[in-house]
Amino acid sequence: MSAARAVETVFRIESARIIAGVTRIVRDVGIAEEIAQDALVAALEQWPHSGIPDRPGAWLMATAKHRAVDLVRRKETYARKLAEVGRTLEDVPPPDEPAEPDDIDDDLLRLVFTACHPVLGTDARIGLTLRLVAGLTTQEIARAFLTSESTVAQRLVRAKRTLAKARVPFEVPYGADREQRLASVLEVIYLVFNEGYSATAGDDLLRPALCEDALRLARVLAALMPGEPEAQGLAALLEFQSSRTATRTGPDGEPVLLADQNRAGWNRLLIRRGVEALHRAGSGPYSLQAAIAGCHAAAARYEDTDWRSIATLYGRLAELVPSPVVELNRAVAVSMADGPGAALPLVDALAREPALRSYHLLPSVRGDLLERLGRGPEARAEFERAAALTRNARERELLLGRAAALRELSP
Repeated sequence: MSAARAVETVFRIESARIIAGVTRIVRDVGIAEEIAQDALVAALEQWPHSGIPDRPGAWLMATAKHRAVDLVRRKETYARKLAEVGRTLEDVPPPDEPAEPDDIDDDLLRLVFTACHPVLGTDARIGLTLRLVAGLTTQEIARAFLTSESTVAQRLVRAKRTLAKARVPFEVPYGADREQRLASVLEVIYLVFNEGYSATAGDDLLRPALCEDALRLARVLAALMPGEPEAQGLAALLEFQSSRTATRTGPDGEPVLLADQNRAGWNRLLIRRGVEALHRAGSGPYSLQAAIAGCHAAAARYEDTDWRSIATLYGRLAELVPSPVVELNRAVAVSMADGPGAALPLVDALAREPALRSYHLLPSVRGDLLERLGRGPEARAEFERAAALTRNARERELLLGRAAALRELSP
């Protein structure tokens, strides 16, 4: 492997820990990211001549930390901080490897909580998390969310300024503040995964790289917070969902419905990891969603799915987080457990929900129920309406295909 390729690979893996370790010294994620980039440039300059170090990640970490301490020393306004953190490092040469790996893990957890601070809007939290914790470039974030690089760059700059202006502490909060902040962290990871699992817009149903980044973040969080049931619940949910990714699209990228997926292609290792995480989960919203996903994973065939349990779990989820989307999912489970006739009134009642007025899955579900009830013309109209609402080209093709099939069957 060339030195340049080694630098790129190591930095991609270690950047979050480096930024976290430096942030503990300078207390500013924006400055920490710049120092981490300086360490990257130093490696690009030195490694081709000196060779790749035995511990390249530790080399980058040590270089970045010492540059951070130098910065603290140079700024008079950091005099007190120098007394606290610089004194012990004053005459210590760069270590070959991080001396306190547990501290680095703690720093990584602090970085996750900082990037997902509620003082930032949702888009800013997502972008900053993908940048600092997942290591995505501005270009990659822009491509993933179908926006311009300049928009993402401006959003990231504003987010870092907001954190600095608000003087957000680099810490893992406790008590009520921790509960609020943890909810924000979990939400960001969940939203990133969902965008990868079922893209809102564009030509592809899936964006696997986003799913992988979100799953990695969920695993890191679950490992760093083993006593948090909802962190375990989210990890379990994403393990289960990721296990089906390879079978959700056909050879040409077309969507494959759950009933038609080849379950032999489901990743059994991920399912096993999901089951293990679910055992450590609790009864919160992510844990309940993980339990639902676990029901699907446990069924060898679509016909073996325990839809009644799934409907019950959705009912419990609706009690915790009342949502018309959850109720729509519950209606689907009811239709499978008790028939489409039992579910249609539930779906019709949801048609009055303002939040679902432009939600393409509402007419899609209603069309499916009507088709199963033998009401072809009505079902066709619902599929066409759903196709007009979705911004994802693959979903639109699927819905229009179902509408066309019903048109052919019409007398």
